Amino acid sequence: MGAASVVRTLPDTERAAWDSFVRAAPDGTFFHLTAWRRVIEEICGHRTHYLYASRGDEVTGVLPLAQLKSRLFGHSLISTPFCVYGGVVAASQEDREALETHARGLAEQLGVDYLELRNTQASAGNWVTKDLYVTFRKRIAADDDTNMKAVPRKQRAMIRKGIDAGLQSKVDRDIDAFYDMYSTSVRNLGTPVLAKRFFAALLDEFRDAADILTVTKDGKPVSSVLSFYFRDEVLPYYGGGTADARDVKANDFMYWELMRHAVARGFTLFDFGRSKVGTGSYSFKKNWGFEPAALPYQYHLVRAPKVPDLSPMNPKYRAMIATWKRLPVPVTRVLGPMVARYLG
Repeated sequence: MGAASVVRTLPDTERAAWDSFVRAAPDGTFFHLTAWRRVIEEICGHRTHYLYASRGDEVTGVLPLAQLKSRLFGHSLISTPFCVYGGVVAASQEDREALETHARGLAEQLGVDYLELRNTQASAGNWVTKDLYVTFRKRIAADDDTNMKAVPRKQRAMIRKGIDAGLQSKVDRDIDAFYDMYSTSVRNLGTPVLAKRFFAALLDEFRDAADILTVTKDGKPVSSVLSFYFRDEVLPYYGGGTADARDVKANDFMYWELMRHAVARGFTLFDFGRSKVGTGSYSFKKNWGFEPAALPYQYHLVRAPKVPDLSPMNPKYRAMIATWKRLPVPVTRVLGPMVARYLG
């Protein structure tokens, strides 16, 4: 028999080995990379527990965890906050079980309300599962004509309206224009915004694996999206627009231009990210011809009596959301980060 799996906390000297393992593992994701650790710790101020399994000198499994604690939203251990995917990535079932067992023990030791794994595939064992979210992923062709024909007719019409409106796109790292539009959009949804330095840190940490695509109308920005790149995938992640964006179909045009940009760079999979079933973003992604796949988020309850519900649909937060929508945008940019950093 081979050596037993040993679970340790990640030292800086093993970051490269961790990331190499993630990039090679079939179920590894962009959100398992160690660059998130600095962003979560230094920008958001949360303690992290990056666990890895090894046999000898070889990394055989990873589980990135971060600890969030607030009076309003409780005390949790999450893989991974601010990310749509997480959970264990392992070379074997033994490595998976070793990491999950260690994580449960850590959750008990820390006295959190719950441990949350944002899995793409459900783990076996005694986990509580919540099927609130789905993800939308689809292969894209190497040429624009084929990709345009793959978009359903009504959505193609929206893209063409944007083209006819004279919209243009550019790819750069203009965090100011992006943040102006993104922070306004999330205020309009009643959601607190993360600090601008959070997004700047993502661009700094991931370098060529992150960029911003901005759509302009007559030279003025109308929509913008910050995207990530991992292996053969492009992941549009944070997007927003001005009040004029809907009228000129800027968001439809923006995602089409991002698809074209990704194809030009050689990427072959478009990941539209997660949505809640029955929401506007769910319908929007379906309109592009993407089919939903369930995201089985799983929980180990420690002090919490039931699975947490931090969704905006929760009646507990309705008054807060309604109030937030009425706040001036500059005010939400000051107050938002104090709240948003706990909404991982």
